[in-house]
Amino acid sequence: MRKLHFHPCGNFHERYEQEQTIFSTDFGRVCAFLGALVLLAVVPAVVSPYMVYILNSIGIAAIAAIGLNILIGFTGQISLGHGAFFGVGAYSAAILATRLHLPLFLAVPAAGLLTAMVGMIFGIPSGRLKGLYLTIATLAGQFIIEYVLIHWESLTMGTMGITLPPVKILTLSLQGDVSFFYMIFIALLGMIWIAVNIMRTRYGRAFIAIRDNDRAAEGMGIPIFRYKLLSFGVSSFYAGFAGALWAFYMGSITAEPFNLGLSVEYIAMVIIGGLGSVSGSIFGAVFITGLNEALRFMTESLMNTGLISASGLNMAPLREFIFGLAIVMFILLEPRGIAELWRIVRSSFRLWPFSY
Repeated sequence: MRKLHFHPCGNFHERYEQEQTIFSTDFGRVCAFLGALVLLAVVPAVVSPYMVYILNSIGIAAIAAIGLNILIGFTGQISLGHGAFFGVGAYSAAILATRLHLPLFLAVPAAGLLTAMVGMIFGIPSGRLKGLYLTIATLAGQFIIEYVLIHWESLTMGTMGITLPPVKILTLSLQGDVSFFYMIFIALLGMIWIAVNIMRTRYGRAFIAIRDNDRAAEGMGIPIFRYKLLSFGVSSFYAGFAGALWAFYMGSITAEPFNLGLSVEYIAMVIIGGLGSVSGSIFGAVFITGLNEALRFMTESLMNTGLISASGLNMAPLREFIFGLAIVMFILLEPRGIAELWRIVRSSFRLWPFSY
């Protein structure tokens, strides 16, 4: 009697443990391992130093975007202060490194914890506010933190900024983009692993329940205010952690970059990448960082050719215009972002040659 062989055309779970696995197949685990290996071992050796700098910027932005996606995409709490929390992490790491002489591997997580406490303070209005009102409250937090960073000169050095000491891990000195590349992307892989596992716990399920229907979640016994504060704390920890890495990578910081525009960039990363998706945060960071570099290159090219000075065009608002246009186009054409496009492409390969 002939034995029939059936090829799977989708995922069929028989136990809850199968649904909670990070990788549904062994092939997915192997691909993830090989991808991480290629990223860390091959990419720095074959790309230019400028491309390594761009990849480092993407890695730092991805960490911060994952934190914001936990707050907006998974918990449904809108925030316009993520750029300010990024700045709190940067200044916390700089102060800890210069005044307390803490090494990088202590200053970065400590800065994340300090930022988490600040984020939970500004998340207190989430217990009474939601929607547009909560957005306005977080916007006020953005302006308050900006004011403090500039005017608390005895702590932040005001407009002078802070210069960080050379980075050392034990006896190794980190100098150059390639050295920071390994540190940034090892940290990114670790933060991805933490975020994915948080969403698999009861805390992550509570976040999603609050996002879907907070009154029903409260009726089920979930203390929604406590979990909203926790979501603000986790999101701010990611922002502070990324800001601390950025401060050590840059070597010196001022308060200028941590403005409302940076918060809007992170929101654009989350929306374009995909709300409620950890991988979407990474896709959004790649898209927005690449878009920034493309616009900068285009502006420099037009300035070198003399077209801007001859026509009298002002290229400064072009970046904000294209960001807004990209957000609107993704909301209209693909509300679930690049992560959904990637899921469709991945499913088409997995189900080939079937059409369903």
